[in-house]
Amino acid sequence: MNEEQKNAELTTAALAGVGERTTASGVSATGVATVLATDEQAAPLLLPNEVTDFRARWDAIQVGFVDEPRRAVEQADSLVAGAIKRLAGMFANERAKLEGQWDRGDNVSTEDLRLALRRYRSFFGRLLSV
Repeated sequence: MNEEQKNAELTTAALAGVGERTTASGVSATGVATVLATDEQAAPLLLPNEVTDFRARWDAIQVGFVDEPRRAVEQADSLVAGAIKRLAGMFANERAKLEGQWDRGDNVSTEDLRLALRRYRSFFGRLLSV
């Protein structure tokens, strides 16, 4: 299996550890700030309290570097992994809601799909920005 095939099978649900076919009720609905935002460039990726928490944890890691540099790097890795998992969870929740509609036989409007794709595009653009 080549790298492109591996990436095609990877989903945000798998990254978030919520399973491939999780129902909307099985995924945390907190932090879905991007779902409600209409201006994709202004849509926050995390809720304000999550940002505050991540920043406070980062500050503590930096302060701890002086006394325990190796531990600080391990904590930084864990913090980044947690942030990535949180973001993946938000996208997995979005996907689960759409799949839930499909599973019930509901028609998902092209507009709903367009908005979901815009959120992915916005995130991807930010991810690749310098």
